[in-house]
Amino acid sequence: MAKPSLPSSTKAASALECRLAVLGADARLTPHRREVFQVLAQSTDHPTAYDVFDRVKSRSAGISLATVYNCLEHLSSHGLIRKVQLDQAQCRFCANLHEHVHFHCTQCDQVIDALPTTPMHAGDFWQLPEGARVNRTDVAIHGLCPRCAEKRNRT
Repeated sequence: MAKPSLPSSTKAASALECRLAVLGADARLTPHRREVFQVLAQSTDHPTAYDVFDRVKSRSAGISLATVYNCLEHLSSHGLIRKVQLDQAQCRFCANLHEHVHFHCTQCDQVIDALPTTPMHAGDFWQLPEGARVNRTDVAIHGLCPRCAEKRNRT
């Protein structure tokens, strides 16, 4: 018999509680911060702050764009989400804290998580200064997603 699954909002709340426990984050979680986190936890498209605002405003009446920016800053500064900066474009946000890089389609602007095929250690790929200690990696790979590559091949 299949195990019943939790609603996605409950899963997001559980994920947030687990992250707080594991990271030992001293983050005060207001209802707005929880809503913003839930939107990100349910997203795979790496939304901008405005995208998050657009998604959360129907769930959290009276929230402002400034509040969303403040929530995103608070969550990222406490290590609960990642900021994804691609070139000079607007910052995007990602709730996936597992080691990964981002694939950015230069045609349609889609951002996709690219997971390592083997355990990833920065020192195995890049020549780092002697004694350097890597806390995290922020790597973006730019190219064409399968859909845009197919379109280009047809023309």
